[in-house]
Amino acid sequence: MHDLVIAGGGPAGMMAGLLFARAGVNTLVLEKHADFLRDFRGDTVHPSTMELMDELRLLDAFLQRPHDEVQTLTARVANRRITIADTRHLPVKCPFIALMPQWDFLDFLADEARKYPTFALRMEAEATDLLFDGDRVAGVRLASGEEVRARLTIAADGRRSVLRDKAGLPKRDLGAPIDVLWFRLPKGRSSQNMTGGTFGKGTLVVQLDRGDYWQCAYVVAKGGAEALKARGIEAFRRGVGEAAPELADVVGTLTDWDQVKLLSVSLDRLEQWSRPGLLAIGDAAHAMSPVGGVGINLAIQDAVAAANILAAPMARGEPVDALLPKVQERRIMPVRVTQAAQKAVHERLLKPLIESKAMVDEVPFVLRLFDWFPLLRRIPARLVGLGIRREHVRSPDAFKPE
Repeated sequence: MHDLVIAGGGPAGMMAGLLFARAGVNTLVLEKHADFLRDFRGDTVHPSTMELMDELRLLDAFLQRPHDEVQTLTARVANRRITIADTRHLPVKCPFIALMPQWDFLDFLADEARKYPTFALRMEAEATDLLFDGDRVAGVRLASGEEVRARLTIAADGRRSVLRDKAGLPKRDLGAPIDVLWFRLPKGRSSQNMTGGTFGKGTLVVQLDRGDYWQCAYVVAKGGAEALKARGIEAFRRGVGEAAPELADVVGTLTDWDQVKLLSVSLDRLEQWSRPGLLAIGDAAHAMSPVGGVGINLAIQDAVAAANILAAPMARGEPVDALLPKVQERRIMPVRVTQAAQKAVHERLLKPLIESKAMVDEVPFVLRLFDWFPLLRRIPARLVGLGIRREHVRSPDAFKPE
């Protein structure tokens, strides 16, 4: 029997796997896919995460992986580009957001975790049900029928978590009036990263500058993607070009809908993250909107908090059921604040923009403030880059030489 089984090899699961194994906890991570290679997963690694890499003495190795650096976030409104966040003033070693394909980041965490004899990763191992010993969760059952028993199970299986449903953990749905269409468009390399968003006709187009291509997000009304597809790819290309004129010359590379992926946006959180033998973290505990790109950051912070609270007593062989609610107590405030901010953006900005189907022809007063008072750019930079109630690695390193 394992000390810990983690269902899900995303950012929360892999970070938790690394930290618990490092503390001497016999840890098994289960990932249902054959590899981490999937399109349109979040690619942002925030300054707070790179600070954690530094605390683990992994920052130099991490930065050797190919990545792009974003120091400013801009909004293009009424043919004006407004800088709304500037990370260069953050009190961290890496005052920028690193754009790195998530599969590279997850591969990096897996490679580092494998250096510990207490870590194991199984691919193509999908957890589909829970095992119980009385009322206590005692492990998971895989799609193959195999049973994997553990002293503690962590559900890190994403926003459509099977395990949180099997556990009967109550969920609160905050509602999301938008969905997002993801696609790539070619671009020429430039000396400055131009990541930002364009408030266009009836939509917001987010453009992540990935060097030689744009990773784009096109915001639509919830459930509106099918109607958009029914009008044809040519109409969609025209809509993208009208909303973000700088993309008009390259949007023609979209030739069919296979190049466009739908992200169904959710905004919810569990009211209870744990029960005896089970803890939910990351998207399984709180599905975040793509607004601000902070979902990965919150998931990783959850993993660090869980390890800080649970890893040492688990390594000593102590029961931890009584400690599980403390993870939620530690993390619920930043989740609530972040989701409240995301919901406000949904309801006050994106929903009216999409419903009006109008062109924004005047820079809103709030955005003009960022031009008039550049110091204001530090506020969103800190919220996005560092988050609220930032975690630090306090779990032990059982393999560190004395």
